[in-house]
Amino acid sequence: MIDTRRDGSVAVVTIDRHSTRNALDAEVCTALRKAIEAAGAAAEGEDPVRAIVVTGAGTAFCAGADLSGGVYNLNFYDAHAGMLRAVESVPVPVIAAVNGPAVGAGVQLALAADLRVVAPGAVFAVPVVKVGLALDNWTIKRLANVVGGGHARSVLMTARPVGAEEAARIGLANEIGGLDTAMELAAEIARFAPLSLRHIKSVINDDDARLLPREEHTELQQLAWHSEDMAEARAAREEKRPPVFRGR
Repeated sequence: MIDTRRDGSVAVVTIDRHSTRNALDAEVCTALRKAIEAAGAAAEGEDPVRAIVVTGAGTAFCAGADLSGGVYNLNFYDAHAGMLRAVESVPVPVIAAVNGPAVGAGVQLALAADLRVVAPGAVFAVPVVKVGLALDNWTIKRLANVVGGGHARSVLMTARPVGAEEAARIGLANEIGGLDTAMELAAEIARFAPLSLRHIKSVINDDDARLLPREEHTELQQLAWHSEDMAEARAAREEKRPPVFRGR
């Protein structure tokens, strides 16, 4: 499910769920969080971890939430949020090696990382407007902080896939390349002063993305999650037809 290995001072954490294209459920999120935390704990000692690379096995980075794995309940929400916080708070740089499609929760994982190396054939997609869902404030604000408000609006409101070249143009991809490129970048960063890197990460992540949402934001999010439109999207997916949204 989650594989971890060391390559010098770099820890490589791989989501390995070929059957679901590395989709996330509560169990996978918990295992991924524990792997990230363990790598972070190894930042101290005689043979320290200085950087972490997160990637997906096979041809997908992460196909999003596993819709067959109970992702509509609170257990998944808590496990997923805890995993993202672990990626943000671990005391070493985290590089997402986006080796293939990153959809929904896969984009959130990439956004939680400090840097993103994106394979030429990879795409990002956040299709919430197609399924009647509402994202948490952290995702929307972190995306806006990474790519700017205009590009964030385009990514979220059109739900169009963003390829590697476009991701690099708008700042979502720091470099274009495969796992080897991500490992080279991680090894380069791992040679730098750990306390300096930790300070940079802490300050940059201290943005407004973690602020408590305003009451109206929470109300709108809950309205979407409990809407007839969301139920219609689920029914349409099961019946293999386009959804018909009515705004209620």
